[in-house]
Amino acid sequence: MTIRPRPPLITTEERHERLAALRRSMAEAGVDGVLLGSTESLRYFTGLVWHQSERLVGAVILHDRLVYVVPGFEQSRVETLPRLEGEIAVWQEDEASADLVASLLPHSAKLALDDELPLFVYHALARALGTDRLVDGTRLLRDLRLCKSESEIALIQYAMDLTLEVHRRAHAYIRSGIAASEVVRLIDAEHRALGASGGSSFCIVSFGTATSLPHGADGEQHYAPGDVILVDTGCRIDGYHADLTRTYVLDEPSPDFARHWAIERQAQEAVFDAARLGATCGSLDAAARTEIERHGLGPDYRLPGLPHRAGHGLGLQIHEEPYIVRGNQTPLKPGMCFSNEPMIVFPGRYGIRLEDHIHMTEEGPQWFTIPAQGPSQPFA
Repeated sequence: MTIRPRPPLITTEERHERLAALRRSMAEAGVDGVLLGSTESLRYFTGLVWHQSERLVGAVILHDRLVYVVPGFEQSRVETLPRLEGEIAVWQEDEASADLVASLLPHSAKLALDDELPLFVYHALARALGTDRLVDGTRLLRDLRLCKSESEIALIQYAMDLTLEVHRRAHAYIRSGIAASEVVRLIDAEHRALGASGGSSFCIVSFGTATSLPHGADGEQHYAPGDVILVDTGCRIDGYHADLTRTYVLDEPSPDFARHWAIERQAQEAVFDAARLGATCGSLDAAARTEIERHGLGPDYRLPGLPHRAGHGLGLQIHEEPYIVRGNQTPLKPGMCFSNEPMIVFPGRYGIRLEDHIHMTEEGPQWFTIPAQGPSQPFA
């Protein structure tokens, strides 16, 4: 497989455009500031990457200022990290970070909160500012992250290309008696060899009846000839995720497995066919269930059948909006990226999940990766 050249990272100019869009949304909402925690939204808007802990590290975005809120002893480290230029305000170990945040705001200002801030941060801010000055910032942030730019889509595409190639290498590596943990280690090593920083962002390798557990089984497994194989893995490029699943057998499939695999593939195609601009996310889930129920499976979430939503959005988080789930009235728009994985579970026997991702263009849906060809042919 030929992997296309690695795309450029998100530029400073694009991050400034994101901040400008956020400030326009703040003005429309009557919000004076937004507090970002150590979350993917902090990375999205400022480029600063920080792991969440009991100490608040984040940023306050005002209409005319960007201020990083940092523990005093971490200031020198933050100064060395890639990020947009901005002021750095520090709080010391015997001080309250919430008081520092409050001091940055105009009198009586409304502060919108990153939806992924820990509850302890909210409680401290409520004491410092009062709950009437705190606003849910979910839609301010999520609506801007919902539709990806061309540069974001290029990074996701590259990550998907790497992971698809790793899937090919894992497929060639599996043999009788091999432990699932050996395959997991191989997948991580191959992700690293192909340039994915941090190796695999996650990895599930299941054999036989363990494939009927959507997120894998505890303990070690060993492959035996004839076992159904499920491999679900991904990596990150500049923070953007890949996430791909293949389910297959290495030998001639049984008639039952071949028939069930075909139903899964048809359900996946039904989701793709339903993915039209303006269609609701919930209608895609319905398309998958209609196809599955047509074959006597389900209905609803009953097993054997589809026990969970048909897909999830993907970007800086592996699961984010838009969710392809019953009742979601969000209409599809250009730039939305989401998985297509209407898994079918046969309890105590096997599960079949084929997961590829779609991004919406002005012309309609487009695959990031070409779906699997057959029950013993996991690649196009």
